[in-house]
Amino acid sequence: MEPAITFRPLTESQLPLLHSWLSRPHVTEWWEPAPTLEQVREDYLPYLAPPDVLPLDAPAGVVHYLAYEAGEPFAFVQAYRVMAHQAEGWWPDETDPHVLGVDQFIGLPERLGQGVGTRMLKAFTALLFEDPRVTRIQTDPAPTNARAIACYRKVGFRDVGVVDTLDGPALLMRLPRETAAALTT
Repeated sequence: MEPAITFRPLTESQLPLLHSWLSRPHVTEWWEPAPTLEQVREDYLPYLAPPDVLPLDAPAGVVHYLAYEAGEPFAFVQAYRVMAHQAEGWWPDETDPHVLGVDQFIGLPERLGQGVGTRMLKAFTALLFEDPRVTRIQTDPAPTNARAIACYRKVGFRDVGVVDTLDGPALLMRLPRETAAALTT
């Protein structure tokens, strides 16, 4: 039996670890150019959330987590209120205030290709749907990121179509509560 995957909100003391992951080639290929530690502090420190806050209640509209297996961190995942980011130009057509978006990456390259991403996303979406207000979860990988797209599909996300985002073209994918519930029964 595989160890359970758990999630803890990102803390200030973990920003150097996040920085090291964001600097790895398998992450920068899809995530962003490698930032400096100071840029990581500027980008994430203002959005750190208390341990008990739900993503729909986060004052900044986002909660960042580290994923753990057997007590060791191996991945980054974030959940955000989709409508909380409309003023920045994201998802202007969304009208449901209970939709969450997710983004994630595995920080340790030796963990790639082992199915841990799929297990992590199943556990994370189950955690998010524990909040009965959440109606749907969406994500938007690059249309050429076949590994991420396959992972999301295994979890139950369905393709909506390619959309233009602030980061360029993305494949919008959605996981409605009903689909997630059917996959766990």
